[in-house]
Amino acid sequence: MIRNILLALFSVIAIAGCSNSSEKQAAVEQSMPKPVGDWSGELDLGALKLTFVFHIAEDSTGALSAKLDVLEQGVQGLAVDAVEINDGLLKLDMKTLNASFEGAFSGEEISGKFTQNGLSMPLNLKQGIVQSSDVLKRPQEPKAPFPYNEEEVSVENHSAGVTLSGTLTFPSTGGIYPVAILISGSGPNDRNETIFGHKPFLVLADHLTKQGIAVLRMDKRGVGNSTGDYNLATSSDSASDVLAAVDYLKNRKEVSSVGLIGHSEGGLIAPMASSQSEDIAFIVMMAGPGVNGEEILYRQGALVLRSFGEEVVEKYLSFQRSAFAILKQELDPSAAEEPLLKAYAEYVSEVPQSEQKMAGENAQAVVQRLNTPWFRQFLTFEPSSVLKQIRVPLLVLNGELDIQVDPNQNLPRIAEALQEAGNSDYTILQLPKLNHLFQTSETGSIAEYAQIEETIAPSALNLISDWILERIPQEEVISEPGC
Repeated sequence: MIRNILLALFSVIAIAGCSNSSEKQAAVEQSMPKPVGDWSGELDLGALKLTFVFHIAEDSTGALSAKLDVLEQGVQGLAVDAVEINDGLLKLDMKTLNASFEGAFSGEEISGKFTQNGLSMPLNLKQGIVQSSDVLKRPQEPKAPFPYNEEEVSVENHSAGVTLSGTLTFPSTGGIYPVAILISGSGPNDRNETIFGHKPFLVLADHLTKQGIAVLRMDKRGVGNSTGDYNLATSSDSASDVLAAVDYLKNRKEVSSVGLIGHSEGGLIAPMASSQSEDIAFIVMMAGPGVNGEEILYRQGALVLRSFGEEVVEKYLSFQRSAFAILKQELDPSAAEEPLLKAYAEYVSEVPQSEQKMAGENAQAVVQRLNTPWFRQFLTFEPSSVLKQIRVPLLVLNGELDIQVDPNQNLPRIAEALQEAGNSDYTILQLPKLNHLFQTSETGSIAEYAQIEETIAPSALNLISDWILERIPQEEVISEPGC
């Protein structure tokens, strides 16, 4: 649910534009050297800071190319699709991120802005590079060679016409094994659920496979090597992709049974998929919601923005209430756009004057994100509607310090739904000192995610693997002699 948090943060943080005289800049362009080399800068999002490093190169024909590292998020060598110098401005386009950078080059500095999904923030680059080893320390991240089998696989969702690319890991000792499909939270996540320099699903898959549980993790639609359009996909579409993966695994000779492990929104998608299939053996919900998106976002916004003060929180919640009411009343996205823009304009008029310019410029982007099929479904979907249908063993975990999916709001509602379902095997646990990513945390703040070296607390990892193995018949994990 990271993308909802960033939407809130961008709504209250000021930006600066970049404009120049075209005639003067054209003259400068003719005389200035090309910005070949390494350029580093910090994107300040208030609650978190990201270090960008662009590596700009020139080939023998004089054509420019570039790659991007985002140190805190573990992004390295991301290809920049286009590098241009026009009217004295350097422009870098990154289609995979739906983002761009534009800045004025002068000597050892490039002053400009970074824009993603229509939202802009100042980003000033200086010549030189910050080594990723100085920023990222991730001791739990496994390194090859691995003591188990790893296979690249493709899963066809024929009904949707998409191909999902993933990694299947399974013990090298032979035999048949239970397999867990990992389902990531909201946002264009890759198979490792890479976020803030961490790769939670890589760490989780490594741990489970070493314990005798095979794991399939996949890039989302339109992400990594998977086809399809991420921007058009809803939670129901993601559940359809999970069911395609279940069908794929049923035909693998190594697989004895299939379970689902979902994190954040993935903890909603897992029971959605299970309610449509009789082939699911178990479910693990990691910080999954028990209430609808509207309730989640009210609580989430209040907890995330509380450091900005009560007045800021109340103004943003007031905008949320207005926008959500419009979305629920007007089902036609085209008809909803104008009243949403009006509601946002009213919100902008109440923020500090220094921030009004930024907020106004971002109006269209904010409204477009609220008006998507994904957001509309997330806003009103009741997790209890599918949780009441779950009869398979279910483990529900939430961190005590989770400010994105508040355990005090969600765990009681999950318990109510499972009791109504008559499920005889479910466990609900609130884990002390753990945040939304299941890291050992001081406050649960999003700003801590990148700073914490731990990717997932070992106690959480062991809890998941022990719980699964207790529910899988012992013969399913016995390997074949001599294999």
